[in-house]
Amino acid sequence: MKIRKLLQLDFLPRSTDVGLLVLRLWLGLSLLLLHGWTKLNNFPEMAGKFPDPIGLGGSPSLTLALFAEVAGALLIIVGAFTRAAALVQTFLMSVAFFVVHKAALSGPASGELAFIYLGSFVVLLVAGAGRFSLDAKLGAKKE
Repeated sequence: MKIRKLLQLDFLPRSTDVGLLVLRLWLGLSLLLLHGWTKLNNFPEMAGKFPDPIGLGGSPSLTLALFAEVAGALLIIVGAFTRAAALVQTFLMSVAFFVVHKAALSGPASGELAFIYLGSFVVLLVAGAGRFSLDAKLGAKKE
């Protein structure tokens, strides 16, 4: 019986709101620092060779991805307009996974990372930001 209690990790507090905060911070900061910041700092070099998955041209596609990965990530981090920001991120990661990586989950052109981000942003799209967010402070509708 003690093993079962230990394996259930009942000694840890349960909080959906803390879980959503951790998810927002983890996703937002990693997207901003590992992807958006790189695009921002290397924009001129990347503009000519960035993929054009939706037919706008490489530079406009890079600009849209950069905007989503910087402004959208910041909104996710602070929990402002979270569901709208998550919708934008869901679109971005859907294009990255299904169009750029052709839904490959392994191999040299794997879209595994985009797939993981996609699933995580869908969670935020469905669940919202949680109690520890600007959305909650500004009175966003609670389900």
